[in-house]
Amino acid sequence: MKYVLVTGGVVSGLGKGVTASSIGVLLKSCGFRVTSIKIDPYLNTDAGTMSPFEHGEVFVLDDGGEVDLDLGNYERFLDIKLTRDNNITTGKIYQSVIDKERRGDYLGKTVQVVPHITDEIQEWIECVAMNPVDGTEEPADVCVIELGGTLGDIESMPFIEALGQFSYRVGPGNFCLVHVSLVPVLNVVGEQKTKPTQHSVRGLRGLGLMPDILACRSTQPLEEHVKVKLAQFCHVPLPNIINLHDVTNIWHIPLLLRDQKAHEAILKVLDLQCVGKVAREPQLSEWTERASRCDRLKTPVRIAMVGKYTGLSDSYLSVIKALLHASVALDRKLVVDWVPSCDLEDSTAEETPDAYEKAWELLKGADGVLVPGGFGDRGVQGKILAAKYAREKNIPYLGICLGMQIAVIEFARSIMKLHGANSTEFDPTTKTPCVIFMPEGSKTHMGATMRLGSRRTFFQVTNCKSAKLYGNASYVDERHRHRYEVNPDMVPEFEKAGLSFVGRDESGKRMEIIELPTHRFFVGVQFHPEFKSRPGKPSPLFLGLIAASSGQLDQRGVIISSTGRKLKATEGAPKLKAYQNGHLMKPLNGLVNGHYSTTGNGAIPI
Repeated sequence: MKYVLVTGGVVSGLGKGVTASSIGVLLKSCGFRVTSIKIDPYLNTDAGTMSPFEHGEVFVLDDGGEVDLDLGNYERFLDIKLTRDNNITTGKIYQSVIDKERRGDYLGKTVQVVPHITDEIQEWIECVAMNPVDGTEEPADVCVIELGGTLGDIESMPFIEALGQFSYRVGPGNFCLVHVSLVPVLNVVGEQKTKPTQHSVRGLRGLGLMPDILACRSTQPLEEHVKVKLAQFCHVPLPNIINLHDVTNIWHIPLLLRDQKAHEAILKVLDLQCVGKVAREPQLSEWTERASRCDRLKTPVRIAMVGKYTGLSDSYLSVIKALLHASVALDRKLVVDWVPSCDLEDSTAEETPDAYEKAWELLKGADGVLVPGGFGDRGVQGKILAAKYAREKNIPYLGICLGMQIAVIEFARSIMKLHGANSTEFDPTTKTPCVIFMPEGSKTHMGATMRLGSRRTFFQVTNCKSAKLYGNASYVDERHRHRYEVNPDMVPEFEKAGLSFVGRDESGKRMEIIELPTHRFFVGVQFHPEFKSRPGKPSPLFLGLIAASSGQLDQRGVIISSTGRKLKATEGAPKLKAYQNGHLMKPLNGLVNGHYSTTGNGAIPI
């Protein structure tokens, strides 16, 4: 097994996750199997109990692991399936060591950070790196490890020590350290400054790690004399100074690495010929096409994202990526309008009327509405108003997890005239509980007590829009993360009133997908389809939302071209291929939109 460690210095937010993912793409394109590990030095056991404002979205894996959003980047870039063990945290390591101590595994020894914690880290890495992640039974050739945080963080020190030991443990030719640093430009002098990177590398050396490759982030391409200076003072060969300057979209990053021969540098450090494979030149034609055509999309599709965490786009990162994948496949330029759900409520109209008017203006100007998952009662009334507006005005609507529950509550209040209808999450004493706490859930412990991971949904109606979008499949496997569900005792009343529950679990008692048959596109799902969306394999439900929002979905749920003709596999873009378990078997022939718009913030690179 070969290991590539990606660390970061100077400041946080340099893009270590994208860099690590892009290195994985580059090595995979050279013919090697690649897996990934993310190390998060926080004490939490996993990301499940953290607010999205703290650490961005919680990404959910097939095995139910609640992990850092960077694992979502790895899965999307490399098209692999990771496990909860691919996300190492300080909490997991200490918990494992303490459990061993309680069992007496250390035979009376004094348990210390060195060697017990550091040994546990190394053993965890070695064990997880051998797990197959690409659908085969074969282990990976290369494991890309990203160390979260910034060099010098006190909580990272045990991991730094462990990785220093690990580099000697695996031996020369098996370990490559890529250090991501910043080369800033001061406006006063307009000169690229190398001193922050020099200090960062010096600090790294002082901790026992020697960088093999420097990945230098900058706004503009590095000048040649700057590279020479970095090589001289950081003791890194000039060919191993890689510049990752700002680009229009992240599809360029693997191409930047390839163009600067980063793969050759990594192959040389890792002596990858010895794994029994002959490295080929990187095969990145699809990535090249995406990057070269990314800015050509002109026709916009506006999606109103109605949520409570709209102040931080990373809170809904996978949803944004899934929207992007679908809009690209359907030749539309994605424009996301962030609508704080609380700003849609009547109380805001009295307190801050400008925010109220702006929120409603954005909602009314959207081609489609999406209400993502969330927890807590803040902004719930605003989400209900958004669902009501979409239903009454025949605007395409996709509700995910809480967004589905919101749609059910709104339908009960508006159509069934059950004005007290609510979720027991928001009103435990409601007399009309449309949404209830799941019996297997825990009300005393928050972490890992929800319904998590991949679960099977069976279609009850074969001619519904959702089933057709999934390629007329009889069932789909999607990832879940919830502790409340639609009250099964009220389902007959809902269906009698016109709300169709087209997808259920294997027992038939747990509601998974709802639709309004007479609506253009009004779909709610209890699962999170965004977690399995890929650039070349968009989520079918997101395809449906974008198609309906751009006039490319007919009343039967069939995606059509802009001229009104049903698209065949051999004509136009996208070229739709066969589905399996809800995902396209072959990449769509589409473009990649390099930016999405955000209200008040302009264009943000994806």
